[in-house]
Amino acid sequence: MARIINKDTTVCMSLSARPSNFGTRFHNYLYEKLDLNYLYKAFTTNNLKDAIYGIKALAIRGCAISMPYKEACIEFIDELDDSVKSIQSVNTIVNTNHYLKAYNTDYIAVAKLIVENKIDNTTPFVLKGSGGMANAMIGAFYDAGFKNGIIAARNQQKGEALAKRYNYKWVKDEQEILPHQAKLIINVTPIGMLGGIESETLAFPTTMIKNADIVFDVVALPVDTPMIKYAQKLNKIVISGADVAVIQALEQFVLYTGVTPSEELVRLAGEFARQG
Repeated sequence: MARIINKDTTVCMSLSARPSNFGTRFHNYLYEKLDLNYLYKAFTTNNLKDAIYGIKALAIRGCAISMPYKEACIEFIDELDDSVKSIQSVNTIVNTNHYLKAYNTDYIAVAKLIVENKIDNTTPFVLKGSGGMANAMIGAFYDAGFKNGIIAARNQQKGEALAKRYNYKWVKDEQEILPHQAKLIINVTPIGMLGGIESETLAFPTTMIKNADIVFDVVALPVDTPMIKYAQKLNKIVISGADVAVIQALEQFVLYTGVTPSEELVRLAGEFARQG
């Protein structure tokens, strides 16, 4: 029987410059399976301030925040969770009685993946990127005790500021990095993203991928980015954007609904979401 949307349906949403179907399919799949009177819809905006205030005014229960709004939305939020305070990057807003609290479930997801993949915090890493997701990633690695890190970012102002905040090194071009400095390589840029101008491009040079032990690409669509495919052929330890997406989306789901689905249901929701 089809779900019925009515006046009591609780609405959640996402806000991104380039909306995808992943969150929409993941959340709505779980709402249906758990018989929750919720609806999830993806949006973009040309007026961030009004969009955030609209969440409050219309009693939207929750909102996922994606590029490029993760930092810019902070000034419109009532309260920041600890997961946001240190990194100053938001990916989740929860609205409780017209009071907006911001979280970063990307940070939570990365912290969990570090533990699940048993990544030794003495591993030297290189992170490519300087945006909101880079903030979450770097914050999680720093808090996990990683001391030997390099940030490669074309945007010198943002890259240097991010590196300085966590006492890491900044370089403009990853080609400057020596092989022993990059046993873990992390892509936090849109390189390899479906539909982007660099969708067929490797996020790191082949020599760096060959020399790395672990390859981490946060691009979720497609799951198998050019870099992930190349790393898999070399039998590297691979962590994909889909791994991050499922964990962070589950954290959001629990924040919005107060319900924790079973592991099997989460697995099925992730598979369903990736098919879209």
